[in-house]
Amino acid sequence: MPADANPSGDIFGGWLMAQMDMAAGIVAARTSQGRAATIAVDGMTFHHPVHVGDEVSVYASLAAKGRTSMTIDVEAWRRARTGEDRQMVTQARFIFVAIDEDRKPRPLPQQD
Repeated sequence: MPADANPSGDIFGGWLMAQMDMAAGIVAARTSQGRAATIAVDGMTFHHPVHVGDEVSVYASLAAKGRTSMTIDVEAWRRARTGEDRQMVTQARFIFVAIDEDRKPRPLPQQD
């Protein structure tokens, strides 16, 4: 939307990063079967701008698990409203930690 753009009509990187963090957070919550917190974002690279009106799709997948932490790879893609061509606009690696009700790290559940 226009409120999420700079004067040149490109979407703010911070808005896009928030969408990516939400997607990674869904993967983290499912993997941890509960609450998880973002502790780091590693290697965010912007390849192309996103323009007002573009369709944005965000894909997140679990890359690795530790005892309490999860590494989640995230990509964001754009498609113009009137076209079919897609471009990856950014990618990053998000690190989450499973936390308990006191916001302290907790072990991830054992999964097969």
